[in-house]
Amino acid sequence: MPFTPRFPIGSAADVRRLEQTPLESALAQRSTYELFCESARAFGDKTALTFLRSADPQEAPVRWSYSELLRGIHQTANLLLRLGVQPTDTIAILLPGCLDYHLALWGGEVAGIVQPLNPLLNEEKLVSLMNAGKATVLFAWGSDDDAQLWSKAMRIRSLVPTLRAVLRVAPPDEVNAPVLPEGVLNFAERRQLEMDDHLVSGRTIGPDEIAAYFHTGGTTGAPKLARHSHGAQVFTAWVCVQLQGTLPGDVVINGYPLFHVAGVLPGALTSFAAGSEVIIPTTALFRNREVLRNYWRLVERYGCTVVSAVPTVLEALANTPVGSADISTLRYCRTGAAPLSPDLAVRFESLFGLHVHESLGMTEMAGISTITPPGVNAPVGCVGLRLPYTRLRVVGLDEQGQPTDQDQPVGTQGMVLFKSPNLFSGFLDPADNARALTADGWLATGDLGWLDDHERLHLSGRSKDLIIRGGHNIDPKVIEDAMAAHPAVQHCAAVGLPDVYAGELPVVFVTLVPGAAVTEAELLAFVRERVDEPPARPKSVTILRAMPMTAVGKIFKPELRQLAANSSA
Repeated sequence: MPFTPRFPIGSAADVRRLEQTPLESALAQRSTYELFCESARAFGDKTALTFLRSADPQEAPVRWSYSELLRGIHQTANLLLRLGVQPTDTIAILLPGCLDYHLALWGGEVAGIVQPLNPLLNEEKLVSLMNAGKATVLFAWGSDDDAQLWSKAMRIRSLVPTLRAVLRVAPPDEVNAPVLPEGVLNFAERRQLEMDDHLVSGRTIGPDEIAAYFHTGGTTGAPKLARHSHGAQVFTAWVCVQLQGTLPGDVVINGYPLFHVAGVLPGALTSFAAGSEVIIPTTALFRNREVLRNYWRLVERYGCTVVSAVPTVLEALANTPVGSADISTLRYCRTGAAPLSPDLAVRFESLFGLHVHESLGMTEMAGISTITPPGVNAPVGCVGLRLPYTRLRVVGLDEQGQPTDQDQPVGTQGMVLFKSPNLFSGFLDPADNARALTADGWLATGDLGWLDDHERLHLSGRSKDLIIRGGHNIDPKVIEDAMAAHPAVQHCAAVGLPDVYAGELPVVFVTLVPGAAVTEAELLAFVRERVDEPPARPKSVTILRAMPMTAVGKIFKPELRQLAANSSA
């Protein structure tokens, strides 16, 4: 049967109550393919996916039912088999937000191992990732309307020796398909020739078999490919349904990019496993400013029940008036991937009546590590409860900032460690595992945090983001929370400025709310007055026209550190 919440979760005691049933009894499904088969049987003609051609709420969308989605998955898996793909072969995906992405993802996981790629990466990084994964087939967007994806695909295909075929995915409403070069196939035409009611391979997938390679750190440095098993992805979907109370009547606008675990697993597979509806808000997703301008009208139009977005998107929504839109269907708001400022949380709840529930997710744990369930109105910085069947520790750090074996008492900061059924199967390159896992198999997250009396995890920063001034560890979030309270500030980030005497000095970069007028000196005085620790009071504030962002919507601090270093040179 599809996943259904057993009972509402509101405390650590409820998590332990779930654990009274052995995991093998609570979760019998072995692969993502099984989830789609069960949902198609249970929900049939119910809408699974809705694609918005534009951000206009009045424009008719394209909809796929659960039955249609499964038929497409069958066709895609069978086509890949015809192309020679075996269970250990890699299928790369270079697509924007679209319906076919879900065929490439889930059909690809049935046939082999999928490798979603960030389409905004440069060609050198894409080639490096595909060669590391030994990609054999590439799903490529057949247009240069966004990030020049078609041109990129045509240029890089000759640079990946293992690549045997490219499947061209046509943009919506394409009238005349172009003549394709040798080795490039029309995906829509080719999949229509395949059986849609069963897998020709007859493959039975085990929970330990690898489903996907997700890249981490792909925006800088060498690629690291995290291996996800089918069992890890299934567990993520199941646990999100349990702790978030996901139901068939839920509707969510999934604006996360689908090369990122947040968009694929908590954002999509969870909904599919429960029979919910997932809306794809145009090919550009939340990077489409019209989607954000029309967001509340889209909520009304489709009866959305859940808001899910990173804090930078929530900030944009907080500056978007609801107007006459009826958003009373919304029951839950969740965020993660980056720190939430207290000011934004207060404004969001005041404006929309929605408490912002934070979670912790990471690629190395198939997209989710802790969850704040609906109804648990925790303070900002609290990312919620550990997952059932998961072990969580907060340990002290040694002089090099590495985790020790010393557990920290309640309320004391340390590094967060996990063991979990959705722990990744290690990086593709074994050399990368030594830095990610302790000798006894705990995931060393790099996140700093502490546990409260209710066994909830609170995050206080990243160990690598600490600003070290003369041996004094400064948490940048203390500075960022103070800076974000200024009404003229839209986004802010604190980083370390290299200093020959102190090692690092804290500096702040900000962008302003449109139309706001304030000087850097005024902002500096404002933030220094509100930071209690003298060493943490920033040396300078710099106003930027645009904040550097990753494709997921996180502030990209390496670029800010470089800006700071250049300014002191």
